[in-house]
Amino acid sequence: MLSWLLLAGLLNYMDRSSVSIAAPHMIEELGITRTDIGLMGTVFSWTYAICQLPAGYIIDKIGAKRMYFFAVGVWSIATALMSVGHNMGQFLSFRFLLGVGESPNSPNSSKITTEWFPREERGQASGIWDSGSKWGSAVAPPLLTVLSLALGWRAMFLIIGVLGLCLAVGFWAFYRSPEESKRLSDEEYRHILAGRDDVTKPKQHLPWARFFTYRQTWGMMLGFFTSIWIWNIFITFLPLFLQDTLGVSVASTGWVAAVPYFVAAISGIYSGRITLKLARDRGMTSIRSKKSVLITACIGLGVLLVVVPFAHNLVVAVVILCLALGLVAAIQSQSWALTSDIVPDTHVAQFGGIMNFGGYFGGALAPVVTGLIYDRTGSYTPTFIVAGGIAALGALFYAVLVRKPIVAETGNQAL
Repeated sequence: MLSWLLLAGLLNYMDRSSVSIAAPHMIEELGITRTDIGLMGTVFSWTYAICQLPAGYIIDKIGAKRMYFFAVGVWSIATALMSVGHNMGQFLSFRFLLGVGESPNSPNSSKITTEWFPREERGQASGIWDSGSKWGSAVAPPLLTVLSLALGWRAMFLIIGVLGLCLAVGFWAFYRSPEESKRLSDEEYRHILAGRDDVTKPKQHLPWARFFTYRQTWGMMLGFFTSIWIWNIFITFLPLFLQDTLGVSVASTGWVAAVPYFVAAISGIYSGRITLKLARDRGMTSIRSKKSVLITACIGLGVLLVVVPFAHNLVVAVVILCLALGLVAAIQSQSWALTSDIVPDTHVAQFGGIMNFGGYFGGALAPVVTGLIYDRTGSYTPTFIVAGGIAALGALFYAVLVRKPIVAETGNQAL
C-alpha cells in the first residue's frame, strides 16, 4: 500500500515541479517573467488550498479508492494540457486544474495510512509516503531537464501527464482496503485492527466548520503554513536560484537541484523512525514524540535559511540547502502523522484537509512574492531571511497551540 502512495506522491510532485524546469525555456520562448512563473505557482497553491476543504470531506464520505482515481486522472490531464499552452491565461487555467486534481492527494494518503497502520506506526508510514513528494522533486530536475532538452518542454509535460493516467488506471485496478485484501494473514489483519480507534465507543460527528473553533486546528494550520511557505519557494525557484545566484548552467541545474530533494526524501522517512523510537524507547506519548521532532526541526530550519544567501560557494550552498530541505521534509511528514493523534480515524481526512488548506492558502503567496522581490532587487536574500523568521515561528505554533487531542464540547469527551 505504501508503494502505491509513494508512487502517487512521486508523480504528483514531478507534475508540480515541472514548471520550474520548463521556466527558462518558457521565459526565452514566450517572453514571460519570473513574476509570471511565481504567479503560476501561486494560482496552483491557492486552488490547491481551497479545494482541501471539500476534498477531505468527500474522501471520508466516498472512500479513498474512488477519490484517488479521480484526483490522479484530473491532475495528469492538467499537466498534459500545459504542452499546448501559448499564453498566461491558458497556463493559469491549467495550473488551476492541477490544483483541483492534486488537492486530495495528501488527505487521501493520510486516510489510507489510518486504515492500514496501527497508531504508533503511522509516523513512520507517513514519513515514507510523504517522501514521495521529495523523491518526485529529486527525480524531476535531472529527468525533466533531459526530456526538455532532448524533446522540448512541451513534450516533457505531455509525457508525465500520460504516466499519471497510467497510474490512475493501475490504482483503480489493484488497490484494496484491509477488509477487502486477500493477501493479509489473520495475524496481520488483527495487528491493524488493534491499532485503530475503538469501534465499540459511540461516535460523535463534528461538522468540518466546527474544527475552526479549536486552537489545535489553528496550531496545525499555522505550523504547516511555515513549512509550505518555504517548500513553495524551493519547488518554484530552486533551479532559477542556482542559475541566478550560483552560476549553475541550465544543463547542470537538474542534477544539482536533485541533491537536496534526495536528502529531503531520506530525512522524511527517518524522521518517522525517530518518532517511533521516542515513543517505544523513551516512553513518550504519540503526540509528544512528533512534537519534539517538529519543534526542533522548525528552529534548525530557521537558522539554516538565514545562512543560505550568504553561502557563495556552490558546495557549501548545496550542503545548507540539503539540511534545510531535510528539515522541511521532517516537518511535513510528522505534521501529517500528528493529525491522527489530534482527531479520531473517522475525521482524519477532513482534519488533514483543513491543515493542508491553512498551509497552502498562506504559503501560496511565497512564489509570487519571491518573483516580485527578485524582479525588483535582483536578489533572493530578503526572501530567505524572511523565510527563516517564518520557520522559527512554526516551533511556537506547535509548542503552544497543539498540546492535546481535540475534545468535543458535549460531555467533555474526545470525538
